[in-house]
Amino acid sequence: MFLKTFLVGTLLVMAWVVPLRGEEPGESVVVIYNSRMPESKEIATHYASRRSVPAGQLLGLELPSGETMSRADYREKLQEPLMKFLEQNKLFIYPALTNASTQKNVLPTTAKIRYAVLCYGVPLRIAEDGSLDDPGAEKILPLLRRNGAAVDSELATLPVKNQMLPLAGPMPNALFGKIRESWLNPTNGLLLVARLDGPSAAVARALVDKAMEAEDHGLWGRAYFDLRGITEGEYKKGDDWIGAAAKMTQSAGFETVVDDKPETFPVAFPMSQIALYAGWYDGSVSGPFTRPKVEFMPGAFAYHLHSYSAQTLRSTNQNWCGPLLAEGATCTMGCIDEPYLEGTPNIEVFFACWMQGTFTFGEAAYASQRVLSWQTTVVGDPLYRPFMQTPKQRHDALDQRHSKLIEWSDLQIVDKGLVLGATPNAMIQFLLTPGVPQDSPVLAEKLAELELKEGLTESCIKDLHHALQFNPSPQQRVRVTLLLSDRLVAAGREGEALALCDDFLKQCPDYPDAVGLYTKMQTLATKLHQTRQAEQYARQIAKLTAHK
Repeated sequence: MFLKTFLVGTLLVMAWVVPLRGEEPGESVVVIYNSRMPESKEIATHYASRRSVPAGQLLGLELPSGETMSRADYREKLQEPLMKFLEQNKLFIYPALTNASTQKNVLPTTAKIRYAVLCYGVPLRIAEDGSLDDPGAEKILPLLRRNGAAVDSELATLPVKNQMLPLAGPMPNALFGKIRESWLNPTNGLLLVARLDGPSAAVARALVDKAMEAEDHGLWGRAYFDLRGITEGEYKKGDDWIGAAAKMTQSAGFETVVDDKPETFPVAFPMSQIALYAGWYDGSVSGPFTRPKVEFMPGAFAYHLHSYSAQTLRSTNQNWCGPLLAEGATCTMGCIDEPYLEGTPNIEVFFACWMQGTFTFGEAAYASQRVLSWQTTVVGDPLYRPFMQTPKQRHDALDQRHSKLIEWSDLQIVDKGLVLGATPNAMIQFLLTPGVPQDSPVLAEKLAELELKEGLTESCIKDLHHALQFNPSPQQRVRVTLLLSDRLVAAGREGEALALCDDFLKQCPDYPDAVGLYTKMQTLATKLHQTRQAEQYARQIAKLTAHK
């Protein structure tokens, strides 16, 4: 018990984040909904109730019901009514101007709100309009000379009163990469705009509920990062951003998987218990995210870098953002049209801000954007802040509640210890200490991994068996089964490995890489001189490949 108490105290005090800031109040939010859609208003009132937004800070506007609105509709039905509402209610207070039309970059001197939440039904895109008179547009690079934009990104510039700004092209975000969240304020020219949206009203409504669940109980699970293995050229920075984010999650104690192959994660990859995901560069949702059940944990952030990842949010199988939300992600970001790489969120900056614990999701999302008035949409509760407690506070709260989730906190203690230089053997001793759950599939799998590093083959095999017996998630079961079969083969126990795989395929006939597993089993059966079984597996392979 002393070892556990010492390690918990030491590693949690040496934690990567030490948040100090309190919870962001609902008074800092204005909520906008489409008054033509009852479900839009229902989501607005639900959000306001959950986050204690004052009733006077909900605004219903008659907006188009589709995802696209014209520039004229944006200006007349959203931008101007919202600005009027903010000024009339003294949520924005501007200095008195003698001639407003000649003033440039006039900012509010006081802003009582910092966030705008757009509810399901508020359009996503402002359509390109080639007929607009746009003085100054000729100075913009031809590739960027477009006036179509994401509603969120355009509305983020609302606090800046400047009649001379061209509509075409992006606007530099002066607050990009700022490390003090308080600077992200309308008085500095930025409104933090995010939306509760998705393929359905039910998906959109649940975003705040899942965010608050993670704030209460912690954001737990595993982190997955999908690089492309780019070593040179202009696109290398995309890999660098994602790779740097992976190092942060690993330092924070998350079980972190990094894939650097050119292809995205294959469909059969056992992506279990997803807390964090970032990858690129498929046009539409692919790999494990196309499986019938994706194992997103409550509060999960998932982001796929692609030029059209948020071209629509209404689909469950097109692009990325809609499908990720439909499968259970709590927050994401994406682009509605070609932004070019520098115009996408810098995911390294996002993780650096968000994971330190003082930034909300909305603050981190906008600190990571180099430009505004462009193509990025931010989906999720902007007040969401799952890392606002210190690791010790989270651990103690789980301990007091006798929560099963403490297995994840114990796992983070182990992974943090390894990052800080602890030996695998020391972490084995910690996991075997009284008070650490001994019936956790999560911890049994980790124990087996550490035992393998220490050359404890039989103990590794035993604990992988335990992990399967302790009711793992479906995708963890896949991973542990494959790991165990490999360990059994390495130990010369091919018959056990064959029986394990055979039983697995009987229980999981829809396993996506059944051909690969049958091929492995055929090899094992042949080695064991089990000719009949080998022939049976060969027939299964032929049957499955004939359907491709």
